[in-house]
Amino acid sequence: MIPELGIIEGFFGPLWSWSDRQQLMELLQPHGYRTYWYAPKADRYLRRAWQEPYPDAIAAELSAFARWCDSHGIAFGVGLSPWEVFHRFDDAARKALGEKLDFLRGAGVQRLAILFDDMAADVPDLVQRQGEIIDWVHQRAGFSQLAVCPSYYSDDPVLDRVFGQRPERYLEDLGAALDPSVDVFWTGEEVCSRELSPGHLRRVGGQLGRKPLLWDNYPVNDGDRMSRHLHLRGFTGRPAANAGLIRGHMINPALQPWLTAIPALTLARSYQLGDDYCYGSAFREAAAQVVGESIGEQLLADLLVLQDAGLHRISPERLEKLKATYGRMEHPAGREVVRWLSGENQVTDEMVQTQ
Repeated sequence: MIPELGIIEGFFGPLWSWSDRQQLMELLQPHGYRTYWYAPKADRYLRRAWQEPYPDAIAAELSAFARWCDSHGIAFGVGLSPWEVFHRFDDAARKALGEKLDFLRGAGVQRLAILFDDMAADVPDLVQRQGEIIDWVHQRAGFSQLAVCPSYYSDDPVLDRVFGQRPERYLEDLGAALDPSVDVFWTGEEVCSRELSPGHLRRVGGQLGRKPLLWDNYPVNDGDRMSRHLHLRGFTGRPAANAGLIRGHMINPALQPWLTAIPALTLARSYQLGDDYCYGSAFREAAAQVVGESIGEQLLADLLVLQDAGLHRISPERLEKLKATYGRMEHPAGREVVRWLSGENQVTDEMVQTQ
């Protein structure tokens, strides 16, 4: 059994181009990826400036991508993060939210997610306020799927330290407040979970009263620390037995769209092969498909440096050699490695705090 697979573009850092998104889905769709959620933190019109209308040029590009997805059998969704709207869901907020929903429907968006993640949540009656907003959206939306990302989208205590202590029974009460048709995103035991086990997913599904929709934070590499590493290895810790316990499996991509396709293909293989899956051979197979055997073998040879050591631990001499090696490659993935080696993909704390 293979669950619904998709991309959820939900990282901090620089925006991709629309051609980046299209190219990635052209690579992944033949392998079972048929959903694309557009929710980058850097799109201010979906997050901190959500009440402002999109400029005409950007609106036209979003609509064009929605049409492209529809023509290729890809479900296109948007993740809207109405910044701290649960602090004050008054008439003005309702009006602005209604106008944004009208725009998204008119742009051809098929699926909608309301994202409450990564913003201060230390307000009284949090579940009641968020449930009221989702119910209001549910009654007006008209999308084929409605999902929500909770403020506490993981068991990880880092969320409580940064955004305020989560209420007791937050998941149980939120699940009870939501219509059964509303999906709930979940990242696992950690924000960037090393493993997603059937036991954990069964527990969370019981708390929510529905199967969770996975928001898998691999191979994403945003943030000051993670952006210094390229996440290339095949997926591990996601057993095929999870398929019957989840609503779908969406992966948050790395900052590098071409390179993202390599681990993405290994996830599809892990569900296809089940207990016969081997992440090392899956990497080799996926890399050969995405970038060709020669570049794939070079990436494999450099994995310890690119993924494990990271940019800050590469000596100047090794750095120049790597730039020269990948600079000679006539492939977009080679250029992505060079840009990363040159520090162009560094995500700063300021980006995370202001996007």
